[in-house]
Amino acid sequence: MTSSPEPGEFITLLTEDEVKALYAAGRPRRWDRGATMFTEGDVSDWVLILTSGRVKVSSHTAVGSEVVLAVRGPGALLGEFAAIDGLPRSATVTALEPVEGITVRDFSSYLQAHGRVAVLLMQMVTGKMRDSDRKRIEYGAFDTTGRVATRLVELAERYGEPDNGGVRVALPLSQDELAGWTGASREAVSKALRSLRDRGLIETGRRRVIIHDMEGLRKRAR
Repeated sequence: MTSSPEPGEFITLLTEDEVKALYAAGRPRRWDRGATMFTEGDVSDWVLILTSGRVKVSSHTAVGSEVVLAVRGPGALLGEFAAIDGLPRSATVTALEPVEGITVRDFSSYLQAHGRVAVLLMQMVTGKMRDSDRKRIEYGAFDTTGRVATRLVELAERYGEPDNGGVRVALPLSQDELAGWTGASREAVSKALRSLRDRGLIETGRRRVIIHDMEGLRKRAR
């Protein structure tokens, strides 16, 4: 089942004709929760356009710990680096929930036939680089609680739903994965969540967070 694309994702930047041509060049696929679509270091040249579900993009350090680079949802384009430069995959992409998408093998030919999309892709890649730089700055400038608050605000803005005056987020990440997304240990993330709960900013449960004070959480994130 196709979900509405998230604002700002790749597919939302295309015209209806560009989307039709892109989907016509590919084929639909489905993955179960926990399935791996791309594996870091693999050599393959196809891209994936998510149509439903969320995934995590991750990499591993030299000692084997996982670093979560991003969480992506419907409308996202994944795997474009390897499709363009032919180098091995730079990250692993794993389904956080059941996922559907369109796989396109000859993405370069599509870009050659749609020059405007190639320019949009270049802008999108630049945006990813800027976001990566911003996160590196966060790791050096913010404490763990600030980084956790920042990621919760990001999830709430993208996936949150109203809930009795607050914002409910169906959290797709475990505490271990949230730790990998914030550059902290699981114990530090657990302590940060407890601190945010004690301040009355959030309420946590299994795989979900309710944000009671969004502005307060934003201030703590800053």
